[in-house]
Amino acid sequence: MIAIVGLGYVGLPLAATFIDQGFRVIGIDKDESKLRMLEAGQSYIADVPNEKVERWVQTKQLRVTPDFHMIAAAEAVIICVPTPLTEHQTPDLSPLMDAAKRIGEHLRPGQLVSLESSTYPGTTKEVLLPLLAARGLRIGQDFFVGFSPERVDPGNSKFPLPEIPKVISGITEACAARMEELYQIAFRKIVRVSSTETAEMTKLLENTFRFINISFINEFAIVCDKLGINVWEVLAAASSKPFGFTPFSPGPGVGGHCIPVDPLYLQWKTRQLGLNTSFIDISARLNDEMPRYVADRIREELHLPVLEGAHILVIGVTFKENVADIRESSAIEVIRLLLAQGAAVDYHDPLISEFVVDGIRLKSVALDAQQLQAADCVVVAVNHRGLPLREIAEHAALVFDTRNALSKYRSRYNIVTLGDGKAGKNKRPFA
Repeated sequence: MIAIVGLGYVGLPLAATFIDQGFRVIGIDKDESKLRMLEAGQSYIADVPNEKVERWVQTKQLRVTPDFHMIAAAEAVIICVPTPLTEHQTPDLSPLMDAAKRIGEHLRPGQLVSLESSTYPGTTKEVLLPLLAARGLRIGQDFFVGFSPERVDPGNSKFPLPEIPKVISGITEACAARMEELYQIAFRKIVRVSSTETAEMTKLLENTFRFINISFINEFAIVCDKLGINVWEVLAAASSKPFGFTPFSPGPGVGGHCIPVDPLYLQWKTRQLGLNTSFIDISARLNDEMPRYVADRIREELHLPVLEGAHILVIGVTFKENVADIRESSAIEVIRLLLAQGAAVDYHDPLISEFVVDGIRLKSVALDAQQLQAADCVVVAVNHRGLPLREIAEHAALVFDTRNALSKYRSRYNIVTLGDGKAGKNKRPFA
């Protein structure tokens, strides 16, 4: 039996992976609304279908609880809690520390504890281990601890979790061996590294690589806009090179629970050593500026000094397509900036029924001809699967497309695309 602490976008798919291999799983989460849904056989994550959850509950393969005392029955405990940033953009390890303290209270000899939450190098050894060992158990003899970075890509059906190579590490050789023994049951390929710090740094490299390159291509899109060059055509041409180039797509910013957060964990850690991370610093600034650039481009296309009186319809508010998650969403930051300029903003998102921004509660509106025609500008911020793209192109007076979703309709309708090289060239006056 395995206990998984934290049943979000990492924990629940991980539970599914182990259950598929015949394990029974105890799921622990402090969010009782999630627990009620799971007990009723309902999933809150698209990658895990309701039918599976219903079957697991009926067969008792999955038991969920907010109580940590049940971990005593598990052979291994996997921690998948959030590791967000504070308001000062520094690591917030309070969810991890709270989980570790409560696990430590019920830890018994022979158990393995694996941390999967993204964090800075040294966390497993310097933060997690002391909390688990507080009752005097000896690491590598009485209990075992390792780090294995999560590699979940929500909404991406091309890479099932068991097919993604699993990086594992342990505080001691015995810990690493126990980690490998556990994960090789559920994952096709295991990549064992020499230390928990190496595994922690591996995750930060993966997401910092994406963070820097997405921020770079966003800046590149702005440059193309000013030079009158279509960045999407440049990307397509460059992607024909079979070596030495990895394509990244521009958009309104970088969002989600990992990519805009993990590099700042690395930045914080390096600053403790008196080092600078110039690429991360520049990328963070570019990422922060991108929603404002989008909001300014919308205002320019409407030929207004400010957006007061304009009606804007934003399509998509999640941090990525096909995922019901608004954490660090750049689309919501765009909406905040539009509202601050006095625009009347509606939004449509099939996955998010409502949310609050700056104290204003917005509810998703229907995406029909009437709504599209009523807007002075329709902004495609997220290209969810199944959006009626042709209808959007046909009925909207002006579309600002941040994702190149409507490229095949651009020649026939009034569509402006981020990075299409036409900044300020749309002469349609605001009615």
